[in-house]
Amino acid sequence: MKNIVQTFAIFLTASVFAASPAEQQLAEAINGPNLSVVHLWAPWCSNCQSELKSGGWLKTVKANPEVKFYFVSVWNGGDDGRAMLTKYELANQPNVTILADPGPRNGDAKIKRFLDLPFSWIPTTWVYKGGDMRYALNYGEIRFDVLQQFFADSNSKW
Repeated sequence: MKNIVQTFAIFLTASVFAASPAEQQLAEAINGPNLSVVHLWAPWCSNCQSELKSGGWLKTVKANPEVKFYFVSVWNGGDDGRAMLTKYELANQPNVTILADPGPRNGDAKIKRFLDLPFSWIPTTWVYKGGDMRYALNYGEIRFDVLQQFFADSNSKW
């Protein structure tokens, strides 16, 4: 009986907290040997807009062609924000992938975890290498010179 209860609990947990298609794609992608950046954002977010308007994302993406950048629109009703990323010339960069979480912006169904990590603010930026999170910038706009230093540190041979 104990095994049946445990099996049911695992099934229930997996079905309630099933990963979105964006998370499934990213879980595979961030396991690659190169650097990957997961940027959680939304087009309506003023902090996210400020990062785009500064040109920092475009400059960083272009300066780091070996880094894969994943712009994941969250809390945006499934809209990937491609129009805004196109406006700031990011959508057609060869090392940029645009994804969207299907969840709503408000209410109980609003996601609070992504890639099995808690998050509560956007923009949020995570740097991965070989499946390991190297850096997490979780509360607000980033400084792109600091992000560039994180890339260098992540690639250094210690």
